[in-house]
Amino acid sequence: MKSDFIVALTQLASERNLPRDIVISAIEDALLSAYKRDSVAANQDISVKLDPGSGQITVFILKTVAENPENNQQISLEQAKAIKPDAQVGELVPTDSLVQSAGRIAAQTAKQVVLQRLREAELELVLKEYADKEGQMFSVTIQRIEPRQIVVELGRTEGIIPLTEQSQTERFRVGQRIKVILQSVRTSLKGPEVILSRIDKLLVQRLFETEVPEVQAGSVEILSISREAGSRSKVAVWAKQEGIDAVGSCVGLRGIRIQNIVNELQGEKIDVIGWDSDPARYISNALSPSDVARVEMYQDDLSATAIVPQKQLSLAIGKDGQNARLAARLTGWKIDIKSHEEALEEAGGELPVLTQDGQQLVEESPIENVESIKEEPVVQINQEVVQDKPVFDKSVFESETKEAKEEELVTSGNSTELTEQPVEELAGLSDEELAGIKSTEDVQSEEKESSAKPDLVAELPEDIWDISKTKSSNDGGLRFAEDIDELRRGGGPSNQKKTKRKSKNTRRK
Repeated sequence: MKSDFIVALTQLASERNLPRDIVISAIEDALLSAYKRDSVAANQDISVKLDPGSGQITVFILKTVAENPENNQQISLEQAKAIKPDAQVGELVPTDSLVQSAGRIAAQTAKQVVLQRLREAELELVLKEYADKEGQMFSVTIQRIEPRQIVVELGRTEGIIPLTEQSQTERFRVGQRIKVILQSVRTSLKGPEVILSRIDKLLVQRLFETEVPEVQAGSVEILSISREAGSRSKVAVWAKQEGIDAVGSCVGLRGIRIQNIVNELQGEKIDVIGWDSDPARYISNALSPSDVARVEMYQDDLSATAIVPQKQLSLAIGKDGQNARLAARLTGWKIDIKSHEEALEEAGGELPVLTQDGQQLVEESPIENVESIKEEPVVQINQEVVQDKPVFDKSVFESETKEAKEEELVTSGNSTELTEQPVEELAGLSDEELAGIKSTEDVQSEEKESSAKPDLVAELPEDIWDISKTKSSNDGGLRFAEDIDELRRGGGPSNQKKTKRKSKNTRRK
């Protein structure tokens, strides 16, 4: 009996994942309720004591200490001090023990009370366990889908996703694993309830911390998030360390990191923008994917006017004003969006065009000034340049040719002088050196011989230079591959004439 009770007690505590003290206390409360239904203990105050070592149950009758006892439920102070030396008037003192004679009904009642007490003890432990974990992300499994809530398995307890914490665009099924944010733990008539959420913006932040190591390590910080669950979210990030691209780290190589987050949120679009200490640049970044030309700040009421090109006005505002609304929540500024043409009409002047980083690069002029520019001065300047530097001057060319002729005459005179050297200068030369020197007469005789030779090119027939037109060639143009190929095949007119002559000769024969 003793060993069986200890084994059962230990098994019950392990199944419920409860301490043994809580299980023993629940059993004592159950036995107390059972013995109160017994006729022996009727109209009496009793207490039950369970010995966990032996499994023995003792039922005591409690009496109230009084100076002058009036009934059986009271005891005098002297008798009470004999049982308990520090007893005082009005205190309950255990006096006698009852025989354990609980019936079937009492035993069934004890069973129900034990189960109820254990369930309450579990809920209290759950309340203590999850009370300090609000804002954390948990991976849960869907157990039931009810009309107004989704019940999920959360460790050893159940969590609830109310209809107000569900995205209207998401679809779930039983057994599906999803990630949720623990929003709160509240007490209801059924006991403590763990409330979970799928639309909390903390879910986006926790997903970034899971997928992006730089965010988890703290080198990239998420400073602000604005979200419309199921549709679009904007996340402002900032790099604490130099050399780290905050936006690129969150997006990942080929968008793999951000794609995992989008898949978990079932296709929700996420804009990752860079945070900037300059409010104008920050607002310009927040209105992405549209380009902002100018941002006018009003520090008094924390409002701003963003000027965008006319073609991107609808993109900056977004569907039903969603992009502008999310940008205002992200930055904390009231943002009014106007087109560039509308801003020009209201200002009546010029508006500088800003880049996305807020730096003024180009200042646009009004259209009237641009149209007033003429092209005539440019043409005149070009003409003057051409006149100042002529391409060809005839007088200069003639003078240069005269100088060249004079130089040729001078060089020819010098050469004759060299050839007509006196004989005295040649006397000191050897016979071999004298033989190598050619006289003027020898040179002239060689020139006559070269001129007397017949010109081989002139002896060629004239028809060899005539490249006749082919049938496939066009008139008046250069002939390239098609003419050459046809001539090689013998398709030219000269070859045709030769074939005709050969045919006539054969007929005569």
